[in-house]
Amino acid sequence: MNTAKHYINGQWLAQGECRDSINPATGEVLGQYHVGDAALAHSAVAHARTAFFGTNWQTSPRQRAAVLFQFADRLEAAMDELVALIVAENGKLQSEARGEMMGSISEIRYYGGLARAILGRSFEATPGSFSIMHREAAGVAAIIVPWNAPVTLLVRSLGPALAAGCTCVIKPAHQTPLIHQRVMECLAGCPDLPAGVVNSVNEDGAQVGQAFVAASGVDVISFTGSSATGRQIMAGAAPTLKRVGLELGGKAPAVVFADADLDRSVAELTRAAVMMAGQICVAATRFIVHDSILDDFTARAVAAFGAVKTGPGSDPASQMGALIDKGNEARLLRLIEQAGDEGQMLLRGTNPGGDLARGAFVTPTLFRIDNLQSALVQEELFGPIVSIERFTTEVEAVHMANATVYGLAASVHTRDLDRAMRVSRAIRAGTVWLNCHSRLFAEGETGGYGQSGQGRLHGVEGLNDFLETKHIYLEQGTLPQGMNI
Repeated sequence: MNTAKHYINGQWLAQGECRDSINPATGEVLGQYHVGDAALAHSAVAHARTAFFGTNWQTSPRQRAAVLFQFADRLEAAMDELVALIVAENGKLQSEARGEMMGSISEIRYYGGLARAILGRSFEATPGSFSIMHREAAGVAAIIVPWNAPVTLLVRSLGPALAAGCTCVIKPAHQTPLIHQRVMECLAGCPDLPAGVVNSVNEDGAQVGQAFVAASGVDVISFTGSSATGRQIMAGAAPTLKRVGLELGGKAPAVVFADADLDRSVAELTRAAVMMAGQICVAATRFIVHDSILDDFTARAVAAFGAVKTGPGSDPASQMGALIDKGNEARLLRLIEQAGDEGQMLLRGTNPGGDLARGAFVTPTLFRIDNLQSALVQEELFGPIVSIERFTTEVEAVHMANATVYGLAASVHTRDLDRAMRVSRAIRAGTVWLNCHSRLFAEGETGGYGQSGQGRLHGVEGLNDFLETKHIYLEQGTLPQGMNI
């Protein structure tokens, strides 16, 4: 049985009590992980700080690029093993797990390339002066990783942090410790990685994360998770005024106009709603549909959602995998009851029963609702539960899309390009897809408006949270006029 350990200063540490890691599709124990505490967290921060100031890591872009490329190669060599582990411990479909790994490897290689292309600028403000605007590493970065995409959501912060020259401390999610252990083994095996540059401490609560947030030795926090936890992190980081990058909750609307290609839109939105069992912050969760096509769209969506085969990710026939645990299954079943009370239930989700009863499963749910103030419309549900809402005018559609506190992602479905651009510009979201949903890749920045967070991940701007800009100024004087004639 595998046991996940802490990784500090280049050493694996088996400290703390052990907890079980559970397969959410079967309820079976997969392995165990050691639980860390605040003392281990502070030790990790101290070693990361020593590595930042005591090695050449922050001033060696070629070394940083080499490590990132080595890391990507080692992950690629372990691809099949990691895919199987993601399916078993996270509950994803095999195709989703493989997609996560391929995207993660691409991300690391992308930042490996950027590590050697971090550029500043220079200028002459007055005669005889010379200013250099130098971009340099911010210091120690703490990365707090969620469970829903444990590899991708690690490397999209770790990649730019290492590329920028930061050293890192990591708190993985307690639901996916074995996946994280295997990823860290790949990183620890990189021959050019100095000890202490990357450190990781497991936990099953909040003690380690809180220690990272409060630690004076941490300069940057990169967190992906709920908006409620994001607010707590901002408050906890305030006394030390550390930089905080947050990607938080979402309530992604999909606005479907009367001229949309309904075959394509329904297929896209079904996939975007049930991908990762709806446990992704950019999932399509609100279908805002023009009145003239509401009945047609609804009938198609009910048929498409009803045809989704829910089952273990290890079964190639499954089209939606498990939830992360039985607690979330119970939470979603309560929300489905609430949806039946507040709206018109179109397709009621439930645990399929039989062999799946032991696992954490809920089939897709669709309901009609017209109350924008309902918590079902306003709050992130984080599961395969989708509302269908009606609009009549373009202005109303934009108002409805912007009616929540979130602004992470949205999509617009129409054949009219002018309308697509008008509406996408008016929607307050960090990403707006046109006639598709959930397209994410290393080159394109993502992030949120409102309570969906601050800062950007992916892309060139993903480096910004991990870099400082330093102005170096010199008055070197000028040659006497006419000397160069």
